[in-house]
Amino acid sequence: MSARLLLAVLTAAALSGQQSSIEGLPESKVRVIIYEDLQCPDCATFRRMLDDKILPRYGDKIAFVHRDFPLAKHAWARKAAIASRYFGEVRPELGLEYRRHIMSTIKETTPENFNDKLAEFARKNGADAAAAQAALNDARLAGLVERDFQDGVARGVAKTPTVFVSGKPYIETFSFEDLSHALDEALAGR
Repeated sequence: MSARLLLAVLTAAALSGQQSSIEGLPESKVRVIIYEDLQCPDCATFRRMLDDKILPRYGDKIAFVHRDFPLAKHAWARKAAIASRYFGEVRPELGLEYRRHIMSTIKETTPENFNDKLAEFARKNGADAAAAQAALNDARLAGLVERDFQDGVARGVAKTPTVFVSGKPYIETFSFEDLSHALDEALAGR
């Protein structure tokens, strides 16, 4: 992560009280809202698109706001969202790194090994593994995840990822070209 993007993440976390993870330029008037489930394969595909194409092209112009939308069909998605909130409070960039990490290891993570993998991530990144596991029972963090979820429901979100650009939803699978066109239009003020 570049120094500028890291500073933007840190600033956004401080301003938001770690209510949401923000990548890109937090003070941008163009805000892309991303509802994601950290156990969702389509979200993992979008995460790769975000890292490989979108952030390099738009990260210095647009705020990308991550909202948690753990689907009931995914056994450990809610726990992962809570863990991301915990890591974001340890260090804002660590919360985003955990989101990347857990989505890149979806196939290796199971309900049975989730806590072990959580502790392993914590140790590798200088965080307290026992505190990370205890955070899974933190009602305040769970409340933040639930608030995102309810906000998504109120906006009509039912599938992940759902990405809002200028109020228009892009749902589940969409191309970089379609999203890029929408981002360009949003930047142009159309």
